[in-house]
Amino acid sequence: MLDVRRILLFTEVARRGSVTATARALNYTPSAVSQQVSRLEAEAGQPLLERHARGVTLTDAGRALALRGERIERELTAAENELADFAGLRTGTLRIGTFPTVGASLLPRAVIAFREAHSDVRLTVRSARIAGLWAMLENREVEMSLMWDYDWNRIDREDIVVTSLADDPPALLVSKDHPLADRPMAALADFANDPWITRADHHPVAEALARSCHTAGFEPQIAYEAHDYQEAQAMVAAGIGVALAPTLALEGIRGGVSVLPLQPPAPVRRILLVRMADHALTPAAQAFAGFLRDSATASPRATPP
Repeated sequence: MLDVRRILLFTEVARRGSVTATARALNYTPSAVSQQVSRLEAEAGQPLLERHARGVTLTDAGRALALRGERIERELTAAENELADFAGLRTGTLRIGTFPTVGASLLPRAVIAFREAHSDVRLTVRSARIAGLWAMLENREVEMSLMWDYDWNRIDREDIVVTSLADDPPALLVSKDHPLADRPMAALADFANDPWITRADHHPVAEALARSCHTAGFEPQIAYEAHDYQEAQAMVAAGIGVALAPTLALEGIRGGVSVLPLQPPAPVRRILLVRMADHALTPAAQAFAGFLRDSATASPRATPP
């Protein structure tokens, strides 16, 4: 196998036509340059230079190798420039995972800020439930993903790196006509006799509701199972029941619904940024993570972790 560094040195000798001139240009000694060329000739198995008093002359093999060396120089320069573009966020692709409530609240501000700062990087966002987000992370379909957890089900794996972005406290949704709708704050126990609207398909918020009500000393009577928070709001406005929702899910409140902050204890959801531990973040991902932290800090709904 030919040594690339020796090929590049030999190419410089061919370009300058002299071992001495090459040594002077590269701050080497002439003997060091001659030694490296001799080793390259040994690797090539044939002479590459004909030495004479006025300098050197390339053999046919030397001319062929010098041409290859020039190509190698160009490719290495192109590689350095390409890597500099990635490091300087002048090119590349960034793939992020998210889930709906954060996709409608914290994420848009980060996306806008990132695109304004690094418009040449292509940003792709994939939204899914928690199982889908884990699959995309593990398959390297995304570099990092927004996720969530609760106290009773912490994300704790040795093969990941978790950054806590914000705490997402819950709120109570009640109809404007509800007797307690004008309260500045509420306790779950005040609604023990109300019918409840929860999330369908074993959604984590359904578990949060059940656990919180049990802690408050009652079993919630489920009147409706909604498939998203807009549907839940519609049923609350219609008077079907009251509902529990993370605060970040309440970016758009429909008419007829009042939002009551909950008194502790309440099931606070952590908003997280997760990546695989063996997958170092690219410069683009590092920059985007910073914009996510800024968005979480600026959010009027989320609280610091």
